[in-house]
This record gives sequence, structure tokens and C-alpha cells, in this order.
Amino acid sequence: MTRQHSHKEAASRQENANAPQTHNEYTHQRLCDSDDQHAHSPPVPEAVESDKAGVSSTTEFAPTVYTCPMHPEIRQDHPGTCPKCGMTLEPVMPAVEEEENAELADFRRRFWASFPLTAIVFVLAMAGHRLTRLDPAWQDRFELALATPVVLWAGLPFFRRCAQSFVYRSPNMWTLIGLGTGAAYLYSAVAVVAPGVFPSTFAASGRVQVYFEAAAVIISLTLLGQMLELKARSQTSAAIKSLLGLAPKTARRINADDSEEDVPIAHVHVGDLLRVRPGEKVPVDGVVVEGASALDESMITGEPIPVSKRAGDHVIGATMNTSGALVVRSEKVGAQTVLSQIVQMVAQAQRSKAPMQRMADKVAGVFVIGVVGIAVMTLFAWGIWGPQPSWAHGLINAVAVLIIACPCALGLATPMSIMVASGKGAEHGILFRDAAAIENLRKVDTLIVDKTGTLTEGRPSFDRAIGLNGFSDMDVLRLAASLDQGSEHPLAAAIVAQAREQGLALERPEDFESASGIGVRGHVA
Repeated sequence: MTRQHSHKEAASRQENANAPQTHNEYTHQRLCDSDDQHAHSPPVPEAVESDKAGVSSTTEFAPTVYTCPMHPEIRQDHPGTCPKCGMTLEPVMPAVEEEENAELADFRRRFWASFPLTAIVFVLAMAGHRLTRLDPAWQDRFELALATPVVLWAGLPFFRRCAQSFVYRSPNMWTLIGLGTGAAYLYSAVAVVAPGVFPSTFAASGRVQVYFEAAAVIISLTLLGQMLELKARSQTSAAIKSLLGLAPKTARRINADDSEEDVPIAHVHVGDLLRVRPGEKVPVDGVVVEGASALDESMITGEPIPVSKRAGDHVIGATMNTSGALVVRSEKVGAQTVLSQIVQMVAQAQRSKAPMQRMADKVAGVFVIGVVGIAVMTLFAWGIWGPQPSWAHGLINAVAVLIIACPCALGLATPMSIMVASGKGAEHGILFRDAAAIENLRKVDTLIVDKTGTLTEGRPSFDRAIGLNGFSDMDVLRLAASLDQGSEHPLAAAIVAQAREQGLALERPEDFESASGIGVRGHVA
């Protein structure tokens, strides 16, 4: 009988000084790297420091570092907003268990509270003269009362970001949104409160036209877009959370007086003796000082077959002890463990900038200034040469230029695509060093891999059994599966699963013995 795997066995191996390495031959599942160097970012305010080292060497136990999802060079030790784009800073390393994004909850509350008001204002502006018998002047006052909380309360975060763009001289999408909605609302409010300040060229049908619906609808649509973006961003950290969840929360430490106690993983120090019982995960990276067992290292190497470990062998934190008991001396803890370095690598890739994104950042600033200039030209062109009321048409068209030309996709599409790509890659065991590696991957037309089991499903599958000496294929499968019922080995599990799928009647083995690394023996029928 032969046991064959139906899956391919291959992986790409790459040597890199910054990649996590263990004491023995360690090749992570797949590591895509790039030689491109990050472009130097522009200076940032003194209150916000830039960390050129990439991801902090701290772990989930260290103080939280906050960064901007669009500008990863912005880093500080407390929550706040990005001075470049105004977005709320988020932790570099998400926690395994964390509350809902506070910014998402805030935007959701503002959207649903203001949406009914926006809908009423929109209906009144578009068809109020047909649906109601309100005097036009009173209808304008009614729209002012409804639109004011939408613009001044629901849109407050956007105006703050717009103001920041002027303070830090960093024009962005919020500059255009703030100017556009602010101009439409202020013009309309003055037209209701003091219409006499406008010349006759602003009047139509005996009154100055108002555009409360434009400001309110833009605010509500922007809130909706931000909600969708924040929800997508929160999902991209799922890969990091799943990696963090692999690590055990406690370790069983052996004290100097031979007593044992369970301690939080954060309290484990280099040199501590730790007991790892069957079915438990290895707490940290270390070396075996006593005992023998087989460890399932598939979460690191992708290999589904447990690896035998005895005194003197190195072990990796978060790998599973399958059978015997081990005493391990810790050698690397906290940020130095292989798992922590993998998590840091994934986080660094999500925060890094692709060359295309750096170009987009440079273009965005010039683009915004150009759009503001075109909007001003539009205002005067319509006001001077447009049909009556020329200046009213000029204002609304200038606002349209500001809003429609808003570079939302220019500033958000690339960071979002990088976060999604690196997160999805990590879920499937593919690690990217930085965003440049993802961008350069499109140039690859041939991938050369060496022979390991890391391009597999992570578990062996049954291929076929070959009968000899009068035994049929089904006889061999039935006898092997009957004996393998008592084994915890992945190959045995694949054989038993195939026999049950074929509907074979398995028998109970007698005198069953299992020797680690050798196989099983016993009598069947």
C-alpha cells in the first residue's frame, strides 16, 4: 500500500534580514519582497512624529501607537486626527478583541439623524411648489431650519478637516467638500436672512434662489461614503487579528522551587522554564530542555505533518504540541517571537505606500489648488456672461466644480486597495513586505518555487491505495483505516476519512501501538 498526497508541494523562499527567522531552517509560507525604497515624506508638525523605522518593535502588550491609514508616516502615542488629511488616527496594531470603530459609530449616528432632514429639504427644493402651498419665502425659511443641523452638525467633521487642510497647508478632498458645501449653505442662509444685500442679478421670480438641498445632500452622501469606507477598513484588520489570536494567552511557568503556575503571556521572560502539555500551544520561541513530542508547525511553515522535537531542538511560539509533554526554556518573547514579527510585517505592509500612491499624493495637492482656481473662474464667467440670474448660476456651477472634481478616489482608492490586498494575502499565508512589492507583482509572469508543502491546503488528502498479494484496493484501504482509527496523525486522518466516505465498515484494532515518527501497528480481524 502507498500513501500519496494529491496536493502540490512547493513554496518560494527568500532571504531577508528584516524577515522573521527562527533558529532552525524557517521558511514562511510565502514572502514577497521589494527592493524599492520608500520616498522621503514631507515634514510633519512637531506634535506628530514620523517613524522611519516602519512598524514599531512593540507588541500588543506595549503602549498603543496611532497612525493615519492614508499617511503611515504620521505616528503618535495618543488618538487624534491626521494633520494632512484630517482622518481619525487608528492603532498600528489592532487588538484581538476591540470595540467598534468610534469614528464609524459617530458617522453612522450623524447620517441617520440627518438623513430624514436631508430628504425633506430635497423634496421641498425639487417639488415643494407643487406639493405645498407655502409662500416661497416661508419655504426658504423652512429649508434653512432643516438644513442647518445637517450642515453645521452632521457635516462638522468635514469642516474641521477642511480647516486643518488650510492650517497645515495640505489641500485635499476635504478642502473641496468644505468650500463647496460651506459656500452653498452660507449663500443660501444670507439669501433668506438678508436678501437685500444681493444685487438684482441674483434674483429670479422675485427672490434670491437658495441651494440648501445641494449642501445637505452632499453632506449626507459624503457621510454615507465615509461609513462604507470605514467599514471596509475595519474588515481589513481581520488578518492581523486572526494572527494575534493564534498566540496563547497564558503560559505554565516552572518556578525555582519546582512549583508551577499559569501566568499571562506578557509576564514570561527570557530564560523562564515553561511546561507545554499535550494539546497546548507553545507560549513563546524557545528550546526544549526536557521531554519529547511532535509539534504541529503548519501555522508557520504550512507543513501539515507534525515535527518531532526533543531536548536541544528549537520550538516556535503558537505551534501546537500534539502528544508528549515538553519543558521549554524561553529565548524570545514579546516582539522578538516569530509570530510577532509576522504580525508586524503584515501591519507594515498595510501602512506602506506604493509608488503609485506617492505620486497620487503629490498630484492631489496641485489638483485641489487647480480645481479651486477653475471654480473661481466658473463663478465669474457665469456671472459676467451667463443668463439671468447670472451670479446665482455662477455660484451653483462653481460649487458643482468643487464637489464633482473632489479627488476622493485619488486619495482613497490606492490605500484601500493596498490594505485589502495585504490583508487577504495574510489570510492565505502570503506576506508582502511593503506596498511596492504588491505593485511590482503585476510584472511577474513566472514564479519559481522550491519543494516544501507550503503551497498546499495545509492538510494531506488521500489519493489511492494499491492492493497486492491477493488484497484488493478496497481491502487495503479498509484494513489501513481500521488500524489508523487510533492515530492522531494527519496522514491517518486522511485515510480514515476516505474509508468512511467510501462507506467501508471499519473494525476495532487490537494491540494497537503508536510510535512517534515511526508509525502504528496492531491487529485487525
